[in-house]
Amino acid sequence: MRRTRPLRAVLTALLVSGACATAGFLPAQAAGADTPSTLNTAERAPASDGLLAAMQRDFGLTASQAKARLAAEKQAAATEKQARKAAGSAYAGSWLTPTDQELTVAVTDRDKAAAVRATGATVKLVGHSAAQLDAAKKRIDALDAPRGVSSWRVDWQSNRVVVEVLDDKQSDNDVKAFLARAGKAGPVTVRTTPHAPATFAAGTVGGDPYYTGNVRCSIGFSVHGGFVTAGHCGGAGQGVSGWDRSYIGNFQGSSFPDNDYAWVNVGSGWWTVPVVLGWGTVSDQLVRGSNEAPVGASICRSGSTTHWHCGTVLAKNETVNYSQGAVHQMTKTSVCAEGGDSGGSFISGDQAQGVTSGGWGNCGSGGETWFQPVNEILGRYGLTLHTA
Repeated sequence: MRRTRPLRAVLTALLVSGACATAGFLPAQAAGADTPSTLNTAERAPASDGLLAAMQRDFGLTASQAKARLAAEKQAAATEKQARKAAGSAYAGSWLTPTDQELTVAVTDRDKAAAVRATGATVKLVGHSAAQLDAAKKRIDALDAPRGVSSWRVDWQSNRVVVEVLDDKQSDNDVKAFLARAGKAGPVTVRTTPHAPATFAAGTVGGDPYYTGNVRCSIGFSVHGGFVTAGHCGGAGQGVSGWDRSYIGNFQGSSFPDNDYAWVNVGSGWWTVPVVLGWGTVSDQLVRGSNEAPVGASICRSGSTTHWHCGTVLAKNETVNYSQGAVHQMTKTSVCAEGGDSGGSFISGDQAQGVTSGGWGNCGSGGETWFQPVNEILGRYGLTLHTA
């Protein structure tokens, strides 16, 4: 951003979890981002007061319960790493039970169970390893899915690959043919859903946006040299201008479908800082890393249309079949979102998780949202997350 602009506006345009979509996004004004007290709110805490307030609202928790949950989930993330190492090739997935914060790790080898338990995790013996399930899903990824197929993912709790089909397309011949081929890939279970996934788009309105032609988007997370966002915001090489139509940079890389991620370089007097804005609804949140939250953990999303909303991680490595094509390796959440929220930040405590891609529903009646994991984006483009 131009250096003469107040810090509040700088943070709004460059750091806020925003929105983007092929048809345009709804950035929104943030409040209070320029005060030292706002920027330092989460300096030594796992979450800002605003994030805790959002968790209380969406989970029905007290402040102390929200803090305890975040602390337990932080410990579970560390335990999961140790348990995965202890399980080795017998690892078959892991998940956190939200009610009691119990981390369960599935293994295929009984001899590995004691070593995994020693890390503090509960053990479940299963028949298929994570590697086997991932391989089965990869074989399904290679198939051409019809529109009647909503998504497919590795489901660690059931130890199978779950394929979801739209309720009204179960008898469709193309769907039946796809399921027959998918069934040969490995252990597969078919479930139905009434909801078709779609990217979140919105019309062009006022706020603190960045523009790519007639498309308006907002930032997910700052990285050194730029920011990451959703790939359906723009293609590689497209120019990006800021809220004042001044030049920021260009899309240096973009992928959609297949993936849904992109990154934009920042220059011309603009800069980045490691903050996710609360849009004047909650306090701003500092970003300190990108440790991946386990399935079952709480997670919150910041978007320019619906601001802060929280939910839980439902599944990982899910392939979502949008009308534009399939997008792979997505994480599914129970967090709601609406048009204009695409590209925004998913964060767990102070750890970046990913950028909003799409989903179904809204924040009035509920819904589900998928995000593209941020670590995948960083690795794909060799980027470094800007952290506090």
